[in-house]
Amino acid sequence: MSLTDILSPSDIAAALRDCQAPDSFSPKKFFQISGMSKKSSSQLKEIFRILDNDQSGFIEEDELKYFLQRFECGARVLTTSETKTFLAAADHDGDGKIGAEGISFKYSM
Repeated sequence: MSLTDILSPSDIAAALRDCQAPDSFSPKKFFQISGMSKKSSSQLKEIFRILDNDQSGFIEEDELKYFLQRFECGARVLTTSETKTFLAAADHDGDGKIGAEGISFKYSM
C-alpha cells in the first residue's frame, strides 16, 4: 500500500506546494491540505506505518526530517527548526519519538 492509496495525489501535491519554502511547514496545515485530517483512525495508522521508514513503531527525529520526501521523493527536507517543532508538538511523552497516536490524532481533529 502507498500513500496515494489513502490520500489524493492532487491533495498531496497541494500540501507539498504549500510548504516548499524552508521554514514554511506547518504540520496542522499540511494534514488539512493533504486530507489526512479527514481520515479515520485506521487510515491514519496505515499512513503512519508507511511514514515509519524503519518500521520501529515510532518516527524518530532522523526520520522526521525526511517526512515530506515520504510523500514525494523530490520534496525538500524539513529544516532543523521545523523538525524540532513537529517533534515537540507530537511527542506526548518527551521520549524523542512519535508513536502512531501522536502523529495521527494530534492533527486530525
